[in-house]
Amino acid sequence: MLTSRLSRRAVLAGTAAAAALTTVPGVAAKAHAAETPSYRWRNAVIGGTGFVTGVLFHPSVRGLAYARTDIGGAYRWDDRTARWTPLTDQLGWDDWNLLGVEALAVDPVHPDRLYLAVGTYAQSWAGNGAVLRSEDRGATWTRTDLTVKLGGNEDGRGAGERLLVDPRDSDTLWLGTRHDGLLKSTDRGATWAAVSGFPATAGQSGQGVTFLLAVGRAVYAGWGDSDGTATAVNLYRTTDGTTWTAVPAQPTGTSAKVPIRAAYDARARELYVTYADAPGPNGQSTGSVHKLAVASGTWTEVTPVKPGGTTSDGSSDSFGYGGVAVDARRAGTVVVSTNNRWAAVDTLYRTTDGGRTWTSLKDAAVFDVSETPFLKWGADQPKFGWWIQAVAVDPYDSKHVVYGTGATLYGTRDLTHWAPRIRGLEETSVIQLISPPVGEAHLISASRDIGVMYHERLTASPSRGMAANPVFGSATGIAQAAGRPSYVVRTGWGDNGNGAYSGDGGRTWAPFAAQPSLAHDAPGPIATSADGGTLLWSFVHWDGTKYATHRSADNGATWSEVSSFPKGATPVADPADPTLFYAYDTDTGTLYASTDSGRSFTGRASGLPAGDSQFQLVAAPGRSGDLWLSVKWNGLYRSVDGGLSFSKVASCWASYTLGFGRAAVGADYPAIYQVGSTETITAVYRSDDEAKTWVRINDDQHQWGWTGQAIAGDPRVHGRVYLATNGRGIQYGEQI
Repeated sequence: MLTSRLSRRAVLAGTAAAAALTTVPGVAAKAHAAETPSYRWRNAVIGGTGFVTGVLFHPSVRGLAYARTDIGGAYRWDDRTARWTPLTDQLGWDDWNLLGVEALAVDPVHPDRLYLAVGTYAQSWAGNGAVLRSEDRGATWTRTDLTVKLGGNEDGRGAGERLLVDPRDSDTLWLGTRHDGLLKSTDRGATWAAVSGFPATAGQSGQGVTFLLAVGRAVYAGWGDSDGTATAVNLYRTTDGTTWTAVPAQPTGTSAKVPIRAAYDARARELYVTYADAPGPNGQSTGSVHKLAVASGTWTEVTPVKPGGTTSDGSSDSFGYGGVAVDARRAGTVVVSTNNRWAAVDTLYRTTDGGRTWTSLKDAAVFDVSETPFLKWGADQPKFGWWIQAVAVDPYDSKHVVYGTGATLYGTRDLTHWAPRIRGLEETSVIQLISPPVGEAHLISASRDIGVMYHERLTASPSRGMAANPVFGSATGIAQAAGRPSYVVRTGWGDNGNGAYSGDGGRTWAPFAAQPSLAHDAPGPIATSADGGTLLWSFVHWDGTKYATHRSADNGATWSEVSSFPKGATPVADPADPTLFYAYDTDTGTLYASTDSGRSFTGRASGLPAGDSQFQLVAAPGRSGDLWLSVKWNGLYRSVDGGLSFSKVASCWASYTLGFGRAAVGADYPAIYQVGSTETITAVYRSDDEAKTWVRINDDQHQWGWTGQAIAGDPRVHGRVYLATNGRGIQYGEQI
């Protein structure tokens, strides 16, 4: 995802070794809550929204393809329904780090076999990676845990593929790692061992092996830790599966420092490699494309356009090269992508003569994004894309080309007309949800990368796309006036101010007339009083620095500092009394309250759990002073006196996020939903009796990794719940 990048560091000294086999999900053996009602879970449709890092057509099965994402798992394409089927939703809370897919591989000889190398981060705080292997195209999996870390959301995640079935033997697999060299399995991924004869030594860049590719019966490996000098080696090969040597006369220099991807034209016996000076998807300024005539060992540079010129407005035309795919039906027909070309905008170049001449497919492209209107990003027309490192050509249809971007997959059947090929693939990282009590929409969402959306229907991408005026790159907060639901406010990183309001329930927006200076660099969450008359806007920098909260009583025309509000806390409005606001200071474990419409705050209950900024305070709808506090593994607390005192809820021992929905028939209290733990499993639960008892409402096949950000019940439909995920979009469940 665009805002999900983390810095890298070398981790885990030592060699990789085999690990014990387990079945997915890792929490499957844990106890469940008692009775589980039948629920149907689906995505609230947005369409993509995240970085598609790899796309692979199966070479021997028409219409079969797979895609991987940086934080949202892997998918299989169903050509009959023209939809993607998610393959890793069974990964649960304990396995959240495995939702980032580092690489995928298919077996050309055994088309039902599929392999995934999974692991999102290589930092010390992240778990080790794993290999998932399937004999039924991803319907079920067997898992091998590794002793090394992988980086599906690290820099270089668009390179690859780093996983390969050996062309000589389907039982042999190769896995390139970032920090631990090359691994090999001789039992179809059940056990792994380090390849001691691989000549490259891992550096600090966190790239290691960038791709593995079968070239006839040989295997080639790209190496991303070279220094880019004239003597550097960044490409190795083995012809016998044992001895690895540097490929002779390979390209060197800054423009060929990091090999990103490679593709082999078997008809012409030519290997194409794309290069850049950095792994991407950001930070590339130059790059190149080269081909190797395998029989003669001759290298030829075939770069379509060399980076480094200027655009028509004088901007520097700097970029690297990323994706590459060959046409299996036509020798010499190749497609490559530029990457990180922000000034002139990225494109695909296509050649039909082995790279002697190239055509930019962007120049004649006609886009139809009516299915996912957010791709216009508030403009009249969509861009061709960015972060283009995944490119594929259908081996059964030369004009069927797809490419991934930082937000979607585009496809064409005629090389001119392009449209999203994204149905079923949802990768949004969602931070907040509102389900209005009245109006056209049952859902308003706030997300990273794609701002705020108004969902008229749950089964179609919002027709208005991203909320405009301003357009947010990433949202930081949304709030609705409980007693005046037509009034909604939102905050985030915008193109025309960082705060906005709506008077029609979120359909249309206008920027605040003014904003505090802190909003430029540190927009945080916002709250509105029950009558919409008072706004409280908290400010937190992306690096965690906390600033004073500000108040407005004139719809954002003027703002004043509230010095008594705990810095960095999330403001919470009382849903019944417009003069009351609350805030939970996670640094000290103290509940603060205001009785004068947010002008001043005083401490009430103290001695509560502290130390985690993601503890959540929620006010029960329609009631004054009825507060619920989710404090993760510290449990769930409740106050019925406006925060003067809290009692611990005995029915669960962990609560990560909590929300409310329509009460059950005959009940006089709203349904409560939470992601938490009542026994030993972290799951999604519902209570219809004021948290006295809970029932689990998801199942082992619907877990979606980390789900602790936000949950909201529908105030109009009992049993319907909306769940924010970090990479699998908005899941909504309905009892059946």
